[in-house]
Amino acid sequence: MASTLSQDTAQSGTNPKLEAFYSDSQTIFWFDSVLGGARHFGFYEPGTKSPFPIKKSLLRMEEELFKALRLPPGSRLLDAGCGAGHVSAYMATQGMIVTAIDVIPRHINLAKKTQARLQATGAPGSIERVLQLDYHHLEKLGLGQNLLDGVYTIEALVHAADAAAVLAGFYASLRPGGRVVLHEYEQDVIDEAEIKAMAVVNEGFSMPTLDVSRPGALRTLLEGAGFREVEVRDLSENVRPMTRMNWAISVVPYSLLSPQRLAQYSVSAVAGVQLHRNLRQGRWKYLQVSATKPEVGEGAAGNI
Repeated sequence: MASTLSQDTAQSGTNPKLEAFYSDSQTIFWFDSVLGGARHFGFYEPGTKSPFPIKKSLLRMEEELFKALRLPPGSRLLDAGCGAGHVSAYMATQGMIVTAIDVIPRHINLAKKTQARLQATGAPGSIERVLQLDYHHLEKLGLGQNLLDGVYTIEALVHAADAAAVLAGFYASLRPGGRVVLHEYEQDVIDEAEIKAMAVVNEGFSMPTLDVSRPGALRTLLEGAGFREVEVRDLSENVRPMTRMNWAISVVPYSLLSPQRLAQYSVSAVAGVQLHRNLRQGRWKYLQVSATKPEVGEGAAGNI
């Protein structure tokens, strides 16, 4: 299985392996050219064949995340792993006040540009701050505890060296009654060839959390952090048109080289094929997992 990041890496606020992934030419092509700068899958109605129009599907996924937060305008949110800031901007259009953090310097530069463009639109909310920060160390935000109304990740917790520590930080930063929403992956690969191929993907994408994200793992992690009212929604069929498109882009080089050899040139191509293949077999899932920090006196864990 892929090795996790060292604790020293987590504490330093840098992630060289993750930076290498986001510098990969096919990764840049996929996110910047195909997805218009977004860093997440789109949402489609089940049975949809075409992934187009892509922008509409991306906004729909952001809407699904927003609805799961169940928070009113003016709520203070943390976008943990903000990428280019597209989801933060959507939240601001819904009246939210967002602090956006990411560990990748290029993402921070892009998110600040998104922040500037948003300010010119007169959106009812705002991206209040854009900071280069490792989500393992939210104490560096200077927010104190129990101040945020909501925290979310969208395909970002998968990169955590210690997901339990990250969720404990989310819990501490939220007020009682605050909400957390995760749009993340789960896998259940059992075939030896699939295990080896996904090990290549997890290593190249720097996804140690996916390495251990077996069925039920995200629920267990949230409950272990103290969250309650955990709800799990399977969105796998809703992302299928986009995984199919990624497969189509990647299948030719994948058919010519083994996953291990292809990864030397582009691990994104390996993932493009393997994730769609596993989705079709029910062994890779895209989940929305939401939960609530208990109100005081509701039997919360000792993280308040």
